[in-house]
Amino acid sequence: MEPKRSTLFQRKPRTMEIGGRQYVSHGLTRRFWDDIYHYALTIRWPVFFGLAATIFLLLNAFFALLYQLGDNAIANQFPKSFSGAFFFSVETLATVGYGDMHPQTVYAHCIATAEIFTGMGCIALVTGLIFSRFSRPRAKMLFADHPVIRSINGQQTLMIRAANIRQNVIAEASATLYLLLREVSPEGFRLRRIYDLKLMRDHHPVFSLSWSLMHVIDETSPLYDATPDTLESTEALIMLTIEGVDETTSQPMLARRQWSHRQLRWNHRYLDLVHDGEDGMSHIDYGVFHEVLPVEGEERVTP
Repeated sequence: MEPKRSTLFQRKPRTMEIGGRQYVSHGLTRRFWDDIYHYALTIRWPVFFGLAATIFLLLNAFFALLYQLGDNAIANQFPKSFSGAFFFSVETLATVGYGDMHPQTVYAHCIATAEIFTGMGCIALVTGLIFSRFSRPRAKMLFADHPVIRSINGQQTLMIRAANIRQNVIAEASATLYLLLREVSPEGFRLRRIYDLKLMRDHHPVFSLSWSLMHVIDETSPLYDATPDTLESTEALIMLTIEGVDETTSQPMLARRQWSHRQLRWNHRYLDLVHDGEDGMSHIDYGVFHEVLPVEGEERVTP
């Protein structure tokens, strides 16, 4: 019995980590050539250049073999062996043409014509891919390792700190915060439900240094009455997305981060980033960006 078409190109199981929990995906089908553009844009630079060099060598070896099949196809071929045909192929594929070696038969001219056409396409393709890889917008944002929950103005507040590493202007930056919980319906149906966490300020006109994002845990909050135990039982996950326009390149930027319930710090505060120096200037120290301290004399108040 022939295998089903959907199983011919099944991917190997892939392990991913989401919110500190590992997931293994099975049964997805993927053929390399179906998404080769995305693959070429997302692989690491050494892998990209390694694949490009491998394809280049294989193409030249293929055309060198075709030249060797002809009868004295290349004039002034040196060396006379396969290596001479290979070097001639390299010159032809790259459209260099030093002039010492050249096709001298109709057969060789036909192979050279096909190789030059292939070379022009390959050069255009690799150039376009390199440009696309370099021109992809990449946000350089830093997120605190631990969200904190503490009392601010008498209300329990979830607080997350973010920073723009480039320290240029990200115009009209907007932030969206979500809470992901694993729940079971009365019918026993298990699902993951996403809740919106309303931020006190979800827009920043000129995000260039740091940004403290705050969500008040009041009666309308999905975190109301939450405790470390309840968040653990529901495998709580906090997700933050920040997007805006990089003023330097005028390109849209997007960065995201997620935290599991284990990374939450209850009744803690962030260490201050900004302090006034003796020179009368304000200094911002990103070396303490991730540090949190217990809030002294404050016990957790259950809403």
